[in-house]
Amino acid sequence: MEVSTQSIALAAVLAVLATLAWRVVNWVWLRPKRLERLLWQQGLSGKPYSFLFGDIKENTQLLKEAKSKPIAISDDIKPRLFPFLHRSFQTHGKDSFIWMGPTPRVNIANPEQLKEIFSKIYEYTKPTPNPLMKLLFDGLVNHEGEKWARHRKIINPAFHMEKWKLMLPAFYSSCAEMVDRWERLVSEEKSCEVDAWVDLQTLTRDVISRTAFGSSFEEGKRIFELREEQILLTPKALRSVYIPYWRFVPTKMNRRMKSIDKEVQAPLTDIVRRREKAIRAGEAASNDLLGLLLESNMKENIGMSLYDVIEECKLFYFAGQETTSVLLVWTMVLLSLHPDWQARAREEVLQTFGRRKPDFDGLNHLKIVTMILNEVLRLYPPATILIRKVEKETKLGKPTIPPGVLLSMPTLFIHHDKELWGEDAEEFKPERFAEGVSKATKNLVSFFPFGWGPRICIGQNFAMIEAKVALSMILQQFTFELSPSYAHAPYTSITLQPQYGARFILHKVN
Repeated sequence: MEVSTQSIALAAVLAVLATLAWRVVNWVWLRPKRLERLLWQQGLSGKPYSFLFGDIKENTQLLKEAKSKPIAISDDIKPRLFPFLHRSFQTHGKDSFIWMGPTPRVNIANPEQLKEIFSKIYEYTKPTPNPLMKLLFDGLVNHEGEKWARHRKIINPAFHMEKWKLMLPAFYSSCAEMVDRWERLVSEEKSCEVDAWVDLQTLTRDVISRTAFGSSFEEGKRIFELREEQILLTPKALRSVYIPYWRFVPTKMNRRMKSIDKEVQAPLTDIVRRREKAIRAGEAASNDLLGLLLESNMKENIGMSLYDVIEECKLFYFAGQETTSVLLVWTMVLLSLHPDWQARAREEVLQTFGRRKPDFDGLNHLKIVTMILNEVLRLYPPATILIRKVEKETKLGKPTIPPGVLLSMPTLFIHHDKELWGEDAEEFKPERFAEGVSKATKNLVSFFPFGWGPRICIGQNFAMIEAKVALSMILQQFTFELSPSYAHAPYTSITLQPQYGARFILHKVN
């Protein structure tokens, strides 16, 4: 009897081990090879799958080489940002795929296919984020289905255009601090050199602190420092092969990312709880994003949990700061290279506001500034690639995409596509947008710096208004040009940033 029991136990263990072995073999080899065959049958081109790593090793090596030195300011930025993908497009064409570990990514660049993906949000969903990525933020941008719809409904009132009028003084105060500091530097020598990238990051952090939480950058300084470290660690996690449960292994990076998350959670939890307590005690909700969010949340029968609210706050911190700072820094770079457009933008700002504070109505009438910002977003989109996944066999144009495949929408490549934008696609020409986005794109889905369709970024108007205020106040006071020490080195760290900063020479406007 005892022997029989031991035999059964041994058989059970062997069965479990055999099942695990089968799953591992299927994950690292059988499934990828099956998907590879199916994709080739659909007329898609790509390199044969390499065991476990796919194209990651080659991609990492090419990226390391590309980032090792700056490029000429007239060079195409795609080979520096995505050297492997750029080579793949040249070798295999647009209808191609690459391997991110054992998972293939099919490149989608056709506007009709893009429109379908962006429109059918319940068929083409966001891939489950890497658990370490979720430590950076786990808010609206990651949610799907009913939870996404519920959160979007709750958050929408905080992002209504009318609310921005109430927040405009906060935008102005933050910008005024930076402009005043630059004026003091310029007044000493008639001109001065600044690293605008550092100052613009401080500016946008201060803006999101004031508008999201009613505080200033100094009060939220520690949170931003921790978030900056988390942002630097996250791409490293994303560029490696995702191994299930690896996040539980106490590696140095895993431990640090989790430690940062705990340290960020604590002050945010305290802020949210104090605000909730005050509102329940009868105090009016503040006209900042958190106050508006909590007010909207309390009206719902099934609202957000404390965890959900904190995650949305983390997303405010990240998206609200990152998007606008990179938009502004590349705008200053491109206007330095094109002083005629800088002069035209300044003339429009001075005709609209004179030396006064920018007001809401005036901001909406800045046609030239809007054209410039759209062209900057086309050439230097903050988010350079968007990813969706296919849950079931799906017909997408001609090819049928098997389940388990990721769809890659390379924003940067589509924004620079000469077939869509003309032979001058790499050139800075704001006049493309003289009659609006729809005319510039010929009503095709070929311009989506903030996404497109129902899931378009909820904060796009926030970013554009903040950028207009900041750019207007800079143009009112200064002319600017690139410093001789400026090194052109765009690189992706979640968003598209200047690797070595962005140094400018400022001159006072007479």
